[in-house]
Order: sequence, then structure tokens, then C-alpha cells
Amino acid sequence: MNYLIFDVDGTLIDTEKMYLLPLRKTLIKNGYHVTYEDVKKVFGITAADALQILGVKDIDQVLNEWFGQIKDYQQYAHVYPGIIDALVALHSHKDNRLAIATSKLRDEFHRDVSRFGLDKYFDAFVFSDEIKRGKPAPDMILKGMDKLGAKPQESIYIGDTRYDFEAAKAASVKFALAGWRTEQSSEFKDVDYYLTTPADLLKL
Repeated sequence: MNYLIFDVDGTLIDTEKMYLLPLRKTLIKNGYHVTYEDVKKVFGITAADALQILGVKDIDQVLNEWFGQIKDYQQYAHVYPGIIDALVALHSHKDNRLAIATSKLRDEFHRDVSRFGLDKYFDAFVFSDEIKRGKPAPDMILKGMDKLGAKPQESIYIGDTRYDFEAAKAASVKFALAGWRTEQSSEFKDVDYYLTTPADLLKL
């Protein structure tokens, strides 16, 4: 597999609390009775899709309130241990091409990813405003392959959620589960690869 396409949140960077703590706070303020586990179930898809699944009526208002608070929670975000070493090794191999396909918008990406210096290891980027449908639809993975000039049989998507897995299947590419965040439960028994640490990326 020489074409590797990565999810960001929960795969390269641990941003769970940075996003979900202000989301839950915003929802409760607006009269929605949700637990942390409730909001955790929609982690990893576009913000608008997440709010829709949670039953939010005024999506634009809640979205603006939520995103206005995220900057106050940035201290919770960090790159997973071992990710940078793995990316350095993958990027240094002349036959490899790496892309990011994320539910983030471009501004979110620069806020959350560029500050850690990860951009330089990737050859292409796909953001949610470039595609019509977010995960679990295959659009962003297909767009990533298009930017890399890759074929499905040469490509693999690395992610951490069921949405990632379903998107990879819909795009007819292999899927690797980021086991440093997500355990291989029965929900993921059919994944192509289970990676226990980022170093396992080098075995693909």
C-alpha cells in the first residue's frame, strides 16, 4: 500500500475533549440533556452532521456557539505518541504518497494540525467543504485518491471510527483501525488491519 490517506481527529491528533467538552456545554446551555457519551458517539464526522444526529434544531446558532468556545479548550489537543516518527518514516520513502481526508474545514485544520507541524509530511489534503457528503459517504476518500492519482487497490484509509470504516468500504479501499484510540471490538471485527501503535503503519 503506497497511497495512505489519513483521518485527523482520533487518528493523528487526540482532539476529543477539545471538541466534545464545549459541545456538551453548549448543548446543555441550549436545553439539550446530553451526556458525554452521547456526544462522543458523533465524534469524527462533520459538525453539522453531528448536530443533526443529536437532534439539534437551530444548527447554525449552536454551531457558532460551540465553535466560538473551542479555542478555550485547545490545551486538551495533542499528537498521539509515535505519530510523528511514523510519518517521518513513511514520508521519507520515495514510493509512498500520503494524504489527509478530514471532516475539518481548512481553518480548523490550520488551527488544530498546522500548529503541530504535521503538514509537511503530506502530499495532498481534502477538507469537508470540498465534497458534497461527509463520512460515512466515500466522497472525501475518493477526492483524496484523485488528488494523489491513486487507484483503490493501491490505497488504504487510516481512521478510528465506524464512520471511517464505512467510508473506506464505500470507497472500495482497505481500512486500518487506529488502535491507539479505538479497541478492536465486534464493531470492527471485519477491518483489514488493526494497528496497535503508529509504528504498525510501517508494516502496511
